[in-house]
Amino acid sequence: MSIALVFPGQGSQAVGMGKALADAFPAAKAVFDEADEALGGGLSSLMWDGPAESLTLTENAQPALLTMSVAVLRVLQAEAGIDLKKDVAFVAGHSLGEYSALTAAGAFSLPDAVRLVRLRGQSMQKAVPVGVGAMAALLGLEYEQAVAVADEAAQGQVCQAANDNGGGQVVVSGDKAAVERAVEIAKAKGAKRAMLLQVSAPFHCALMKPAADVMADALTKITVNAPAVPLIANVVAGPITDPAEIRKRLVEQVTGTVRWRECVAYMAGQGVTAFYEIGAGKVLSGLVKRIADGAAGTAIGTPADIETFKAGRG
Repeated sequence: MSIALVFPGQGSQAVGMGKALADAFPAAKAVFDEADEALGGGLSSLMWDGPAESLTLTENAQPALLTMSVAVLRVLQAEAGIDLKKDVAFVAGHSLGEYSALTAAGAFSLPDAVRLVRLRGQSMQKAVPVGVGAMAALLGLEYEQAVAVADEAAQGQVCQAANDNGGGQVVVSGDKAAVERAVEIAKAKGAKRAMLLQVSAPFHCALMKPAADVMADALTKITVNAPAVPLIANVVAGPITDPAEIRKRLVEQVTGTVRWRECVAYMAGQGVTAFYEIGAGKVLSGLVKRIADGAAGTAIGTPADIETFKAGRG
């Protein structure tokens, strides 16, 4: 059986995440301690105790989700003996999750990674004044149809496909008026549902160019190693391992489309039959089952999930 590890993106955070893991496993506690130290403290207490409004802020949610994912992986390595090079074909992550995947695979150190994604969150939030941009989910249209909707809605403004999540779910992002037009056009073209999303900024579109510039500069200043296994990158939907290309694709990802449907389809086409979602939530596990016929998507984020995984390996 060929397996891939996939890592969730923003929106999967929840107050309390990781607490049981840290209490049960020293390997997890060490990750939370290391992330706290890198950020000057406070991350783990925010994750475990809230408040939810603070955890949801982009600059907090991103390092929190990355830390959670790395903690789960370190426990799997310590308790279940998982070895990326021997046991895993690919890693991939949805948007922010790409940083988690790269950290899990050894491309980034954990301190560098949490500082990077905090900066990413801050720069994405600052790129566009609140209320200027928007995102909307279009359900029941194929990707090409959603791109056509976005193009028609733009009318000289920014409106582009931000996430191709699979299963007929595409998110568009851009100027608020253009995204509102896209919602109405999508409904007229037969979308099952089309609705604005509660997000703080229009991610993965050209309006994020200032954030891409910040990340380009930041990524030149840290060490990037070749990952232990190939990363299936969001913007190319194919494998990359070269540190220079990793930097390039992470910068492109800030303004580019998250091609998640194609990423999962590529891995399934390479023989992956089991996708393990490492960290918070179950969003990607659900998407995997809708994209790849016969593939299993399993979320691992709690001590009970770890025990189930260990039993399956035994």
